[in-house]
Amino acid sequence: MTLLLIGHDANRAGAQLVLLQLMRLLREQDVQMHLLLGEGGALLPDYKALAPVTIWPAEPTHVVGPLADKVLGKLGMWESRNRKQREARQIDIRQQLGLDSVDLVLVNTVTSGHWFGQLELPKTTPVITFVHELAMSVRMYTRPEELRYLLDHTTHMLAVSKATASYYVESHGFDPTKITLFTLIDTPTLQQNVLKAQQADLNAGTGKALMRQLGIPPDAVVVGGCGNAEWRKGNDLFVNLARLVTNLAPAAPIYFVWVGMPKGIYREELWLDVQKAWLTERVHFVEPTPDVLQYMSRFSMFALTSREDPYPLVVLEAGLCEVPVICFAGAGGSPELVEADAGVVVPYLHLDGMAHAIVALADDSERVKQLGTRLREKILDRHPAEQGVAVLLTLFDKLKSERGKG
Repeated sequence: MTLLLIGHDANRAGAQLVLLQLMRLLREQDVQMHLLLGEGGALLPDYKALAPVTIWPAEPTHVVGPLADKVLGKLGMWESRNRKQREARQIDIRQQLGLDSVDLVLVNTVTSGHWFGQLELPKTTPVITFVHELAMSVRMYTRPEELRYLLDHTTHMLAVSKATASYYVESHGFDPTKITLFTLIDTPTLQQNVLKAQQADLNAGTGKALMRQLGIPPDAVVVGGCGNAEWRKGNDLFVNLARLVTNLAPAAPIYFVWVGMPKGIYREELWLDVQKAWLTERVHFVEPTPDVLQYMSRFSMFALTSREDPYPLVVLEAGLCEVPVICFAGAGGSPELVEADAGVVVPYLHLDGMAHAIVALADDSERVKQLGTRLREKILDRHPAEQGVAVLLTLFDKLKSERGKG
């Protein structure tokens, strides 16, 4: 089988990491793959170690040059020249990807629909779209016409949660009979990485050292957050949450650490809030790092302040570190996993409820341990990696068979 995978970039974020895990597991099953990316990123070497990678060529600023383009425009020749260059790029991409010999296409994220729509695949090629986005992300990262084209050409959809599946059915009219709930987590590898982080902390005090560098005392209760610096992730809510918790329990040693906050204007704006709220000792921002699990293993609990997150990888990482999760109902699929026995689910944007839950758990280490242990059990029970790959390979065979009959 020859599988074409399409991703929007190689940045170190949830959907991209899931794609990397998927490629590793498919490689073990001897599936031949080629990856098309819209842009590069930190994970590009990891992708290249598993399959050939083609990055979509950037659109040239000019057909010939600034002055020559003006001349061509006046002569009425610019459009035809531009069209010929686009066609030449299309031919080159088709040759690089071997589109006519591809058995199946898997589009990872609807954002990747931008590049999918330009491929002109054979109509008989089955297309699987792996959706990780809900309404906010769809509005931010797709164009309506590109999303419509992708969904119209999707043979089968993989949705990371019930909430995600419902969104595409209710908001975009996608056929629910063509949707499979599919959340891939390479549990053996992730467990191994968690164990390495915990062992490093045990042997060399790595995690303790990271907390010490932030000025956090060893007996502190650490509330973690993780993810991109953007409004959808609720970085601002994380700061507000710290203020509420400090108001409720000013003497309690509760600290807040967000991992994944790069330097930039948004961070500076958030930090201004932290300063004006007198929280500089309690709130800490850490830049994006591959050592997320080193921090995660030292968290006491994880606050998922996302306004929208279909089924974030960080929740699975937290769970395997036995860190209970506090999240919002109606913000994605995490409540489907957390429920009432592996953390706390509060009403949407109910920061007061989240703050009270944190203060209560900070004073009940036994309860924290119970919730964290249960979250880990549920992840291992619901997301065995082998079963996930088996489901996917069965779907591949089914679609290939249906293509043959067609």
